[in-house]
Amino acid sequence: MSVQYSGYQHQTLYQAEPHMSQTLHSARDRFNQLCRQHVNKHVRIETLDGDVFEGTLLHCDKGIVYIQIPQSSGHRAFIPGRPLFFNQTILPLVLYELLVISLLA
Repeated sequence: MSVQYSGYQHQTLYQAEPHMSQTLHSARDRFNQLCRQHVNKHVRIETLDGDVFEGTLLHCDKGIVYIQIPQSSGHRAFIPGRPLFFNQTILPLVLYELLVISLLA
């Protein structure tokens, strides 16, 4: 999706090197394939900045992984028919910021 504004001049601030585009597409495709095989599994994700997140891998799409991180408060809401827990956070993480994704037993 792109939005273009007519009448505006633009100056390119950053443009990826041509060989990087193919490398990133290939990495994203491998990443999505691996993620889809491990949906609903407990994972630990470490980012390039050293942040570590543990949670359930929910979904992967276009280089973004979504994990559900339980909150520590212990308060839950129950609705008959479906277990919904309102104290859980869904965290989107971008592929190029990820260093390691580990499956936890």
